[in-house]
Amino acid sequence: MITLYDCASAPSPRRARIFLAEKGVPHDTIAVDLRTGEQLGEAYRQINPQCTVPALRTDEGLLLADNAGIAAYLEARYPEPPLLGTTPEEKAEIASWNWRMEFEGLLAIAEALRNSAPAMANRALPGAVNYPQIPALAERGLARVDQFFDTLNARLAGRDFVATERFSVADITAVVAVDFARIVKRKPGEQHPHLLRWRAAMAERPSMAL
Repeated sequence: MITLYDCASAPSPRRARIFLAEKGVPHDTIAVDLRTGEQLGEAYRQINPQCTVPALRTDEGLLLADNAGIAAYLEARYPEPPLLGTTPEEKAEIASWNWRMEFEGLLAIAEALRNSAPAMANRALPGAVNYPQIPALAERGLARVDQFFDTLNARLAGRDFVATERFSVADITAVVAVDFARIVKRKPGEQHPHLLRWRAAMAERPSMAL
């Protein structure tokens, strides 16, 4: 049985949960409490030295410690429904937009949060190494989040999905980013009608409740 190391309140493992749900893949779940720093403890370091979630243990014992690896493995092993594309053109478009949703969305939010939250002092980057906060990066992160909403809204004008003509991993990453932006007190507004329409449609998918 596949095992997912998860944290219900964190955005990155939510991406893996949604991906697994869309694929209909049965799996075990082990919760890792990020609030208490369990990911930095010796027990979890033995599982994942990167000290991050999600992590996925395959039936064969391989540990995948990031969403890119998890998605690649699940897509190859469970090709239906395809979430990474089927043609060369689809694969390229989905990969490109998924990266943009991660870099321009999720990483911008993380930049704002991790460089400002008192609880994350010296934890400005995830992983095993401590890094100090840089307040100016928090300000830049908020500006990037605002731009992300504008970019995504423009992309979704006349479109049902972020990439290609079908639901994909790019939609998963975008939903998680849009929802997680609330942690830095940002959310799309009436100036983002296409984004709001798309997010309402995404809410109809059962996986999005995870």
